[in-house]
Amino acid sequence: MSRKEKVYSWIEENQDEVVGLLQKLIREPSVTPYFDEEEQYVGEGRAQAVLKEYLEDMGMETEYCYPDAEKLAEYEGKAGYYADHTFEGRPDLFGKLKGTGGGKSIMLSGHMDVVQRGSKWTKDPFGGEKVGDRVYGRGTVDMKGGIAAMTAALKAIKESGFRLKGDAMIGTVVDEEAGGMGTLALVAEGYRADGCLITEPTHLKIAPLCRGILWGKLIIEGRAGHIELKQGDFRTGGAVDAIDKASLYLEHFRRLNKEWSVTKEHKYLPIPCQIHVAEFHAGEYPTTFANHAELTFDAQYLPAEKDENGLGSKVKKEIEDFVRTVAMTDPWLQDHVPKIEWLIDADCGETLDNQPFFQTVRDSAREVNPESEVEGICCHTDMGWFCNVGMPTLNIGPGDPRLAHQADEFVEIEELVTCTKMIASILMDWCEAEEA
Repeated sequence: MSRKEKVYSWIEENQDEVVGLLQKLIREPSVTPYFDEEEQYVGEGRAQAVLKEYLEDMGMETEYCYPDAEKLAEYEGKAGYYADHTFEGRPDLFGKLKGTGGGKSIMLSGHMDVVQRGSKWTKDPFGGEKVGDRVYGRGTVDMKGGIAAMTAALKAIKESGFRLKGDAMIGTVVDEEAGGMGTLALVAEGYRADGCLITEPTHLKIAPLCRGILWGKLIIEGRAGHIELKQGDFRTGGAVDAIDKASLYLEHFRRLNKEWSVTKEHKYLPIPCQIHVAEFHAGEYPTTFANHAELTFDAQYLPAEKDENGLGSKVKKEIEDFVRTVAMTDPWLQDHVPKIEWLIDADCGETLDNQPFFQTVRDSAREVNPESEVEGICCHTDMGWFCNVGMPTLNIGPGDPRLAHQADEFVEIEELVTCTKMIASILMDWCEAEEA
C-alpha cells in the first residue's frame, strides 16, 4: 500500500471524524453581525474556539488574531477595509504544524462566518443533522464543510504515520460574508506560505480565480405630473417619467452585455462578466408619473481588470462613462445625468496555470477525482489578498455552491470525504510527506 493509499484508507475508516467535526462547527452558530439575526446566533468566536481545541489536540500551535479597523487604517481604500466593522469576540484563528524542513509550506484557509438563517427550513439550521448521506445546516456548504475537510486531511496524514517537510498552516477567518476584513487582518499580521488553498465550495472543481463584484445603484431623476392628463414638453413644465428613462437604461445595459460577453470572458469561466439589474424602485403613487427611479445592479470584473488597490475602479469608471454616454442620447438626461452610488466592491484574484502551485494542485487533486475540472468561481472568495502578497492561491471545496445561503443547506458525505482525500493528496505532494 502506497503512502497516499494509507492516508485515504484512514479517511475512509474515520469518516465519522470528518462528519463529526463538521457537525460540531455547525452546532456553534457563527452568523456575521451585519445580518439581521438573533443575538444568540451572531459571532464567530464560539466556532473558532471549537476548531482551536481540535487543532491543539492535533499538536498544532495556535493563536487568535483580532481584526482592528484602527490598526488597519493604512489599508483604507483597499480591498476588505471597513472602518465601521468591529470584532469583539470575533477572532481569526491561525494554526501551524511545523514541518521537518526542506518542503514547501501551505496555508489552508476558510471563513468561519455564515449568513443568517433565513426562512423555510425543514431542518434545524444549527443542528448539524445527519440524514441518510447528507449533513444539513447553515454553513455545511459555505463553508464549514471545507474547513472540516482541510482539517481532517491534515490529521489523516499525521495519524497515518507521516510528517510533512513543509509547514502546514490553517487560517480560518471572520467577516467574509460582510466584506473580507478577516482575511485582510490575517495577511496584515504577516502570515505567509508558499501556496494557499481555500476550501470554498466548488463541487470538487479546481478554481484558480474568482471574479470581482461591484454593487451599484443607478439614480435617475424625473419630474412628477398627473398621469391621467396630457403632458407638454418638459422644457415648458411637462412631466418626465423616471420609469421611462430607467427603461432606456435597461435596454442599453442589454446592449452592453452583448459587448461584454465577448470582451469580458475568461477561458476558465463558464460565463462572461455582465451587468445584472437586481432591484427596480420607482414612483410614489398610482396617479403620478415617477419623479425618481433607482436601479440596483451587480456587475462583475476579471482579475486582469483590478486596479493598484486590488479593486474595480477601472470598471467603475467604464460603467460611469457608459451612463453618461447614454444620457447624451436623451434631451432630459443630458441636463439630468443619472448618478451611481457604489455599494460594494469585492476584490478578486487569480493564479495562472503556468505556476507550479496550480499544476501541483490540479494534478494531485485529479489523482483522487479525475473528473475535477478547472473552472473559476463566478462570485467572490477571499483569495484576492493572498494573491496580492505573492501567495499563489486556488479554491477547492465540497458542496454544490448553488446550495449556499439557501434553506436546508446540505453537503453530501461522499463528496466531503472525497474532498478530504484530494486535500491530503495536495498536502503530501506540495509539502512532501515522509515517514514519521
